[in-house]
Formats: sequence, structure tokens, C-alpha cells
Amino acid sequence: MEELVIRDADVVDGSGADSYRADVVVDGGRIASIVKEAAAAGCQRPRARRELDAEGLVLAPGFIDMHAHSDLALLRDPDHSAKAAQGVTLEVIGQDGLSYAPVDDRTLGEVRRAIAGWNGPGDDVDFDWRSVGEYLDRLDRGIAVNAAYLIPQGTVRALAVGWDDREATEAELEHMRRLVAEGMEQGAVGMSSGLTYTPGMYAKDAELTELCRVVASYGGYYCPHHRSYGAGALQAYEEMVELTREADCPLHLAHATMNFGVNKGRAPELLTLLDDALAAGADITLDTYPYTPGCTTLVALLPSWANEGGPERVLERLADDDTAERIRHHLEETGSDGCHGVPVEWETIEISGTGDPALAEYVGCTVLESARLRGESPWTVARRLLLTDRLAPTILQHVGHEENVRAIMRHRVHTGGSDGILQGAKPHPRAYGTFPHYLGHYVRELGVLSLEECVAHLTSRAAARLRLPDRGLVREGYRADLVLFDPATVGAGSTYENPRELPTGIPHVLVDGRFVMEDGRRTDVLAGRSVRRAPR
Repeated sequence: MEELVIRDADVVDGSGADSYRADVVVDGGRIASIVKEAAAAGCQRPRARRELDAEGLVLAPGFIDMHAHSDLALLRDPDHSAKAAQGVTLEVIGQDGLSYAPVDDRTLGEVRRAIAGWNGPGDDVDFDWRSVGEYLDRLDRGIAVNAAYLIPQGTVRALAVGWDDREATEAELEHMRRLVAEGMEQGAVGMSSGLTYTPGMYAKDAELTELCRVVASYGGYYCPHHRSYGAGALQAYEEMVELTREADCPLHLAHATMNFGVNKGRAPELLTLLDDALAAGADITLDTYPYTPGCTTLVALLPSWANEGGPERVLERLADDDTAERIRHHLEETGSDGCHGVPVEWETIEISGTGDPALAEYVGCTVLESARLRGESPWTVARRLLLTDRLAPTILQHVGHEENVRAIMRHRVHTGGSDGILQGAKPHPRAYGTFPHYLGHYVRELGVLSLEECVAHLTSRAAARLRLPDRGLVREGYRADLVLFDPATVGAGSTYENPRELPTGIPHVLVDGRFVMEDGRRTDVLAGRSVRRAPR
């Protein structure tokens, strides 16, 4: 007898087709059978050792978070309710060009310092890996939800070239090609870049094209955080489209937003660019989060020249008064490339977290508000935070536009990504709320997407980009990564004031046919594993 039958569910199967009522049988981690209501009329209904009454609930494929920053959280936090409670059953990590494999002892320490604001310092993690394969093996010991990995181009460059702003030599480029090939062979699904973060931003297009050719040869995709989301956003998108066309590599645009005042109302221009490329045969997808503010680290706003050489060199420059004045000038007057070519507006920069608890008084305030309270300039406050907290502060950037968010999420190649940074006292609510916010706010309340459309965006489209043949749909034989939610009550509990509140209306989540959420509570099940690139 099979293990579980989910009875009388309203199945939204991830294809975009209309929902239907069915009993869904799960056995051995897969969907064993689907018996539609019409087929069951007058027939004996399926039986199993356990039955779950799903009356009034939607059964959908588990959600795929195409842009996650859970690289260490998956290891340090077995509970991981931030994602499991949202119905996320697979996360794509290794984002924005910086993560923890492949590394050697030197670069591991450098990367840990550079992205402590994203993932914490990692003092509570045993870094017993160096290669991509070893990191994936570590995930396979058991995690809350599944995870796929992108090779981080910035980390690769740090390992082969260092943190200097210069072109790679031919020998260094060949070293990077080998590192990317090894990572793909070991199971990575593609490569990411952070082209406003050091050292990845120092790579010229020709270098990136060569690495993308390697990725494409293994059936992977390129996922860039491109060079500007502000003053040069459209040109930056066009650059990525042309680069991947030259490399013949699929492109997935990370957190594809149009932010800052210069881009208000300009999402249609981006979508026209993408439509033209798609019509010409390009393979392009994108992800977004359903909120207007962005989230990153405070140090990321600095000009690229100030970040050259790695974290310790940044601190040296900030400590020097003359150099710090040059940084301020670029930030406030000319527009730093780290701030996307737009002069920083300190009233939009909210401190969301610090590494040092003694600095908690700054959290929840904009830099401008903190400056006024202290009778100081905003740059004085920002500089002190960076130095005192050793580059750890995270920020929210209130620079987005609702009309752009809605326009982009409607596009046919759109997928969902939280870009969820789980660190800090007041993280962005997207970390805990992205997927229920899509379903509650943008589907039920606003009708921007139908329920069937939205579920397809969050499941099958992402699975197709990842080339996963047995995930993303409710189909017989597919993996039983499933979510059950109440369409009348599903919604994000997280807010800007209380960002770690869990969602409402998502009682059950299964990973590999096992309940990781049951009756709205996290179980102790660790059914997640690495999801590795399918061989070509």
C-alpha cells in the first residue's frame, strides 16, 4: 500500500492550465498516481497508509527560489523555516558571483569577510570543503530544502587572479576556465556574476564570454547581477544579452528590476529589449521579488576603486581621511558605480543589520535619520559604521517603483526569486515572505496574475531553466516536492517592522514526499539534498 494520499485537493499543477480536483498519491518520494474527480466517480478511491484531507486547499508543486542567499543558513539552521514555511522546496544558491566554492584557504577567508553581511561570518560553520563537489556533498548530509548551486565568477576570479582591478593573463583565464569546468562537472547548474561587486566587476566582457562558453558546453546558464540597475540599467541588460548571444549561453537575469528615479516607468523598455532578443532566438529568463526596496551591504555602494584589493584594503582606505573624502565625493556627487551610477540619496538607505550588537541603535533608521539625530553628516555616519563594524552592515535601498515591479512580473519568462538575505536584526521581508506575497497580494488582492499563471511562474518555469525533468509540475512520476496552501488566506506575515514573521495559509510542505511543514509547524525532517546539473 502506498504511503500517502492527499484527498480532494484543488490541483494547480504548475503548467498554467486550469485547476482540477483530485486525489494525489505519494509513494517513495514521488507522485505515484493522480485520480481526478471525474475519473473517480463511481470507482473505488485510492487508499494509502496515511490520508490527508485537502478540502479547500490548493496542491501545487513546491516553489523554486531562483535567487537565494542561504549558502550557510542551510548548514547552520536545520529548521530553515524562513524558506520551508513559504512552500519553497528548492533554492538556487551561489548567487551574485560570491560564495564559498571553489576556494583555497586564502580565498575562503577573503570571501567570508567580503560577504559576511549576506551570510554572517560563518564562525559556527565547519568549512570542511574547498571544491564545488565537496560543498554539494556537504549539503547531501541533509538540509531542510533542496539546493542547486551556481559557480560564483567573482570567487573564481579571486582564486585565479586576486582582488585587483586588472585584466587576467592568458594563464589566469585558462585557470578560470578549468575552475568553471570542474564546478560544472561536479554538479553546478550554471555560473553567477556580481558585476557591481569586487572582484567580479573587474572582468571585461571578453573574459566573461569565455567563461560563459564553458558553462554553455555543459548545458548550464549564466546568471549575472549585471553592471547597473540605475543610470545604465538598460545598457547593462543589453550588454548581458549580447554577451550571452556571443557565447551561445542561456541567460537568466538576476533580480531583474528597474530602480532609482531615472528608471521610473521604464520597465516596458526593458521588456521590449527582451522580447526582441527572444524573437531572435535568445534563451532568456529572469527572476524578481515582489517588493520595491532592494537589499545589499553598505560597502557595496562604494566605488569599485575603493574596493580593489579586498576587504582589508577597503578598511585601510576608509581609515585614511583624504581617501575617505574621495569616496564621499564619488558617492554623493558624481555617482558611484557601486551605487549604479546614481548619486546616493541617504534618505533611501536604511540600515537593516549590523554584525556588532553594540551598533543596534542604527538598525531601522536611514543613514540620513541617524545623521540628523547625531548632528553629523550622513557620510560621517556611514563611514563610522563601515569601519566599526568591519564592512558588515546590511541595508535596504528604497529605490524601486511599483509599476515596474508589476510589469516585469507579468512577462512570460518571469520566475520568482527572493534574493533573501537572512542576516541582520531587520532583514528585508522578502526573505520570509516572497512566495506567499505573490499569492496573497498580487494574485488574490490585486489580480496582477491569475493563480494558475503565478504558480507556473514559481514552479515549472524555474524547473525548465534548471533543466530538471522531474520537478516543477504535479505529474505522475515526478518528485513529490509539494505545497498545500489556502488561496483565501495565504499571505506574507513578514513586514518591514517584523520581517521574520512566518506566512499564513500554508499548512503543509513536502520535500521528497516527506512533510517538512505539517499543520503549519516545522517538523524535524531534513529531506533536502543538492540538486545537481543533469548530464547533457
